[in-house]
Amino acid sequence: MSFLSLLVFSPLLGIILLAFVRRTDTKTIQWLGTAATVPPLLLALFAFIQSGSGFRLEQLDESYDWVRLANLPFFTDAAYVIRYELGIDGLSLLFIVLTAVLGTLAAVASLLIKVEKKGYFMWLLALEIGMLGVFAAANFIWFFLFLEVTLVAMFLLVGKWGGFERERAAYGYLLYNGLGSALLLVVIAVLVARTGTANFALLHETLHNPVAEGQLIAPLTAEARYWLLGGLLLAFAVKLPAVPLHRWLVRVHVEAPPPVVMLHAGVLLKIATYGMIRFGIGLFPDEFRAFAGAIAVLGVINILYGALLALRQRELKHVLAYSSVSHMGVVLVGLGALNEAGIQGAVFQSVAHGLIAALSFLLVGVLANRIGTTDIHRLGGLAKAMPIFSGYLLTAALALLGLPGLAGFVGELTAFLGLFETKPALAAAGALGLIFAAVYSLRAILDITFGHTRERYESTLGLRGSKESAASVSEPRVIDLQAKEAVPAFVLVALIVAVGVYPQLLAEPLATVLETMMNGLGG
Repeated sequence: MSFLSLLVFSPLLGIILLAFVRRTDTKTIQWLGTAATVPPLLLALFAFIQSGSGFRLEQLDESYDWVRLANLPFFTDAAYVIRYELGIDGLSLLFIVLTAVLGTLAAVASLLIKVEKKGYFMWLLALEIGMLGVFAAANFIWFFLFLEVTLVAMFLLVGKWGGFERERAAYGYLLYNGLGSALLLVVIAVLVARTGTANFALLHETLHNPVAEGQLIAPLTAEARYWLLGGLLLAFAVKLPAVPLHRWLVRVHVEAPPPVVMLHAGVLLKIATYGMIRFGIGLFPDEFRAFAGAIAVLGVINILYGALLALRQRELKHVLAYSSVSHMGVVLVGLGALNEAGIQGAVFQSVAHGLIAALSFLLVGVLANRIGTTDIHRLGGLAKAMPIFSGYLLTAALALLGLPGLAGFVGELTAFLGLFETKPALAAAGALGLIFAAVYSLRAILDITFGHTRERYESTLGLRGSKESAASVSEPRVIDLQAKEAVPAFVLVALIVAVGVYPQLLAEPLATVLETMMNGLGG
């Protein structure tokens, strides 16, 4: 098996082994489920290190004949042949590393799952295969197939292991993302029918080379190109999500198990960023210019709408859900700028938000497990009983508001620098959302950690003193972060600081990809 196939499908071995483990053997299930996420992590890190030393990632590309859709001898051998094709460049490499890191950390955090662990880990590993495959796919058909794997896995993970309204959240997720996928499939079908290929490189060559364009099976008119790009952008706007297509995200963030939300907020939302860059700018750069202004406006709306709603929430999960809506607006702002700084900022913001959201929901899972609630108004004074937890929670809040030296600052700064260059008035309006982010994140976290200790939880927190009643003494005391929780939290904080202090970690792999895209945009 080749390198990329091994990277993408190595978790499948874990699924096979888990199938032979008894449901009651939870320790073995936990160990196997976590261990199965390690091979793709090691392989992804190896590829990342090799790329930094000058290794050409194209050498890892794979291509094998899979199925011939038609036998048309008067066209080239490549026409209507769908191949099994995997390939990576600097852009996909960053998202693959992000996926592999968060996949392992989410598996570690899944110690909090108490019910049906066997099925849970099998679907969690299937979700990781889908996410890795989306970023490694080198043609549209395989991209779509891997995308559908993530759709099914997320639906089952939310619907089976979620909270009280898990079925509503799961069906909302399936409805919105299913419609987005259906629209994407229509675009893919038209492109394959018109060009005879689903390969990204061949599509790019066919759509941009005047000689090749003249040999299209059915040439694309200028109007058709705009419609295809519009369909692509709408499909990925659902998955981002862009306002007003965001309601499903709030339910998923609230109802899904926190380790699953780590992957959903950390990786799955970033598929939209990847798709808009890879297919929107990559395949239709000239047409993308016509949409850039609307995308930037939509980004500002996302930023302000999400931030203002986050200000009004009393439930920490709701705060983080609307924060995701707001921060993904920064991605749209960067793409709408349509310059090197903006596109680079969109990628930086995607990676940064992935790490920060994963840390936030890891801590939310700990909080829900310890106290039984994440309602801000029912919490307070946790810094006394859980000082390490409170420190990590404050770090997550500081990263969320974009404190310099942390990953969130790099993405927001770069994206807004790009927009200030092209649309300064719009950028100034969007920058207000960054101020709101400081308000809602600090207010929520400070209320939880340093606010007034709620009487209902004083005994549980172990803060009532020597006059505790016999009943309160018998109540379980809240304990601080344990090693199994502190280790993934530390890893995420270390990565957030590393990207914030040395953003060149992300910039170096992106350099060649950005240069190619800017050449396509004519700048």
